[in-house]
Order: sequence, then structure tokens, then C-alpha cells
Amino acid sequence: MFKQISKNQDTTILKDTGILQDSSIFLIVDRGNFAATKYTAMKILHLISSPQGEASFSVKLGNAIVNELQSAHPDHTLTTHDLTTTPFPHLEEAHLTSFYTPEEKRTPELAEAAKNSDEAIAELMSADALVIDTPMYNFGIPSTLKTWIDHICRAGKTFSYGEKGPEGLVKNKKVYLAISSGGVYSEGFMKPYDFTEPYLRTVLGFLGMTDVKTFRVEGVKVPSLQDTALSKAIEAIEL
Repeated sequence: MFKQISKNQDTTILKDTGILQDSSIFLIVDRGNFAATKYTAMKILHLISSPQGEASFSVKLGNAIVNELQSAHPDHTLTTHDLTTTPFPHLEEAHLTSFYTPEEKRTPELAEAAKNSDEAIAELMSADALVIDTPMYNFGIPSTLKTWIDHICRAGKTFSYGEKGPEGLVKNKKVYLAISSGGVYSEGFMKPYDFTEPYLRTVLGFLGMTDVKTFRVEGVKVPSLQDTALSKAIEAIEL
């Protein structure tokens, strides 16, 4: 029915006519030729770092971002981790030793120490979109999110050292930050106190994730802003 005449990575050019039935492939029609491109469902990784659960403004904003992604990509998979209910351990000597020990040389104890990190990195690498919900705590991020970051920042896994310096290995990801704060830190005299977005953009960029969009629900403790802060933040979501 179809005759393959060329192939380039995930795209195959097909000649003649007919119907190709495959849920993983769609056709782009150009007169007598068809371009069949493999379509892979978007994998969304959603991280929650607020201990307030569904009452959290950052979680509400993050959920709204996830909903937009789900609507834009009906054929998707979603993995959500609440880092407050299943926290990553703070790095100890065993973790650091395991990170720098080749897998085949790890003892059972070192293999166990590296398990959380290895799984988190594999999960991150397979994701297409990363949504991070985080409140601003004392101008920075919660320790639960910081420990996750500590487990995914590994030389040889998520970044490497080359002749031109460090190179991020986590590429082709879309990242969405959902940040909540009691005051307004995106502008004005309080902006220099914001170590949340700058830190996240820096560390994620170091790992190769440079396609980052930030959405903020700000002023949730400011009387004149708190009633509309969340609705305005959700309205501003643009993927």
C-alpha cells in the first residue's frame, strides 16, 4: 500500500495513497506524498514542594499549569511527586560515595544509597515537561526541593566537564515554575530579595534546561492583592 522512499530520524516520506493506521504515527499530506512522523505522548513530571497540599497557592498554580499541558496534549502521561510526603534524604557520605562509584563496583549499601538519585535522574531524562511548584521560604526554596536538586545534579549523569567547561546533559525539556510568595518579588524594591527564581533558573540552566517559563502568584499576604492574586496568576498562564 505504501512505498518508503526516504527516512530521516523519526520522519519517513511515503509515496502512493492509502490509509496508515497507527496510533503512534500521523500523516502530513503534500499532494501525492505523505510524511509519516512518529508521535510520542508528552511525559509530564510534576513536583510539589509545599507542605500545605491542596491549600497551597503554589500547588494550585502548578495544577493549573498541568491542566493546561494536559489540554494541549490529550495523549500524555503525568507523574506527580509530593516531595513533602516522600522526601529525598539530605546528602550524606554514603550518597556522595555511591555517586562517584561505578555501578558495577557498588556494594549493596552503596547501590541502595544511589537508588533515589538514579531513579530521579532517569525519570527527569525521560520527561518532556517539568512543572515545579514552590513557595518562597525566607527568600529561597524549601529544603525538600533543594534535596531533590542535590540528587539530580551529578557529574557524568546530568552534566559533564569538558575542555570548554561544564555542559548540561538534560536537554530538550520545557520547564514551568509555579512560584508563590506572600509579597511581590518580581519587581519593585523587594526584587533583590528573590533567590527563588534566579536560583532555579541558574541550576536548571546549568543542567541544560534553558527553556523555562515562570508563573507567579504574588502578594497572597498583601490585603490589596490577596483576593485576586491566584486568579491573575492562572489567567497569565501561557504555554
